[in-house]
Amino acid sequence: MSEDATAREAGVGKAGASSRLFGFLLRRPEISIFAVAVALVAYFYIRNPVFLTAGNVRTISQFVAPTAIVAIGLVMVMILGEIDLSVGQAFGFAPIVMWIAYEQFLLVLPLAVLIGLLATALVGFINGAIRVYLGVPSFVVTLGMFFLLGGLNVILTDGFPKPAPEASPLKSALGAYPYSGIIWALAIVVLMYLLLNHTRWGMHTFATGGNFTGAREAGIRVDRVRIGNFMMCSALGGLAGILEAMRIDSIDPLAGGAEIMFYGIAAAVIGGTPLAGGVGTVIGAFFGTLVISILRNGFTLQGVSANEFNIIFGIAVIVGMILDVYVTRVRGGRRAT
Repeated sequence: MSEDATAREAGVGKAGASSRLFGFLLRRPEISIFAVAVALVAYFYIRNPVFLTAGNVRTISQFVAPTAIVAIGLVMVMILGEIDLSVGQAFGFAPIVMWIAYEQFLLVLPLAVLIGLLATALVGFINGAIRVYLGVPSFVVTLGMFFLLGGLNVILTDGFPKPAPEASPLKSALGAYPYSGIIWALAIVVLMYLLLNHTRWGMHTFATGGNFTGAREAGIRVDRVRIGNFMMCSALGGLAGILEAMRIDSIDPLAGGAEIMFYGIAAAVIGGTPLAGGVGTVIGAFFGTLVISILRNGFTLQGVSANEFNIIFGIAVIVGMILDVYVTRVRGGRRAT
């Protein structure tokens, strides 16, 4: 074999390897976002060694935990091509309902927590039912629910923060212990990963988001899947709110809201869950939250103002959306071929 032929074969081999690597990264976007997180950790540590001290790591974990849980809930509806704008207010609603059950109805704390989560699951059911049975777009339904819950949260508390339940082992497990939030977040990542990738429900979720008509004709109960995922999204938002209320030892009617909802959406998109539906990754959503948290904390340590951070973060989200559109087109092209 000539040297030219050998060189051509080597070139083809390298091109084939690059193509396979590119295809693998398309299928597993969480690997790329994890690499970004690692690079950011190295950068901020070099700039300021305080970044990796125990106290600062704890601070980062306490921001990651509730945002990641909200982002994972949003992944469940975004896979369907839907959105839930009310999850940020469900974040505040669950601990308020828990407080009412605990303080006013004198229920034991475990039952009060359960009632708080059930209340947010009911919110998700209402969102899903209006979307499914009345055909109102989820953006509109959940936007209305966002304002409804925001007003209700203030009315139920008379506009003032309320004290969290007294110290107990359950309270420590639900957020009072400094690292309990991140432990909950990691456990939910594992559980939701298994649900999405190793159960019939997950398969039906991807099928419904990828091809609604085809999934319905295949016998999948698409309406039940959509309502169920809206309920999970809202309940996870409520759980995040309860964990945060226990951590700060206060139940704030203004907690959550638009900020954590938008951070959750951004984390899901950055992590590889497109708004178009059909695909999604809870691991990517967790890593997306980690990237946002590292950026926010790292820039704070460097003295970057909140306004400057918002500019940088906005650019990052726009770039992430552009890449999301590009990846979606490439995936579509590959399926077509």
